[in-house]
Amino acid sequence: MRFSSKLFVCGLAVWLAGRLWAQDLSPRAYVITPLHSNAVVLTYSYFNGGIDLNGAIPITGVTVKGVYSVPSFSYYHSFGIYGHSANVTFTLPYGVGNFYGEAGQLQASVYRSGLADVVTRVSVNLIGGPALPLRDFVKWRQKVLLGASLKMIAPSGQYSSQKLINWGINRWGFKPELGYSERWGNWLLDAYAGAWFYTANPAYFARPLPRTQTEEPIGSFEGHLSRNFGPGTWASIDGNFWWGGVTSLNGLQNPATKQTSSRIGATFAWRFSQHQSIKASYSDGTYVRFGGNYNSVQVGWQYSWIGRPRREK
Repeated sequence: MRFSSKLFVCGLAVWLAGRLWAQDLSPRAYVITPLHSNAVVLTYSYFNGGIDLNGAIPITGVTVKGVYSVPSFSYYHSFGIYGHSANVTFTLPYGVGNFYGEAGQLQASVYRSGLADVVTRVSVNLIGGPALPLRDFVKWRQKVLLGASLKMIAPSGQYSSQKLINWGINRWGFKPELGYSERWGNWLLDAYAGAWFYTANPAYFARPLPRTQTEEPIGSFEGHLSRNFGPGTWASIDGNFWWGGVTSLNGLQNPATKQTSSRIGATFAWRFSQHQSIKASYSDGTYVRFGGNYNSVQVGWQYSWIGRPRREK
């Protein structure tokens, strides 16, 4: 009984580690850049918080907390599609952390370090943001932008069905999204609406044999209000809300896993040279029905440049 309880409380931390990308806040995600823009970004993300079980398990008095960090490397590139601005971003994260669980007098802890799942995002402007070379972009002024994007999580991270805590989720995730952005002078309003769709995890940890885990779609809405203070320097207030995501094991649905939660935060970006900038953000859970009520701090360094267009032969 003591051994199984320890396994159980440690395993609860999987929920928090596997949904970092589903709950992120991304201001100015649909603001366009000049053609052939490139950027490399190094980001350090720190997370500290627990999991609200909300009666989802038959054991009472269980608490789980995690303190972990996720450094990541990203590459961004912009291009044009039939005269519309578009871009693609690849992100490779690595997770390091400690997780703690308590059930009555029982305590357990576990350390994990390894690659997390690769994230790819492709975005294209639909209205208001033409594909412009740098010489034309400097004269252009944003008004209303409407864009669409597809974010994809590939099951490439560290995962084992024999381990309760993994950095990978062992399934594909897809998030189609529509984004709106409008500018008034130095003020910018962003709003996004989308949904996460997941394939099945055929090897979710269970005793005596792994089970198939499925999850219903997760709808999401995100909003940001930001102000410019100079070229590449701005600050924003951020918030989101998501719902859904009821999970099932071998077809047996658990209604208590339905998510209805939100986060709020703030972001500050500062360009300190022609090619370099830094960005810092903080967010915390405001309402959490089921899932991770954690706080997050992120600091990123970006180096950007404009590539040369290919010459026609």
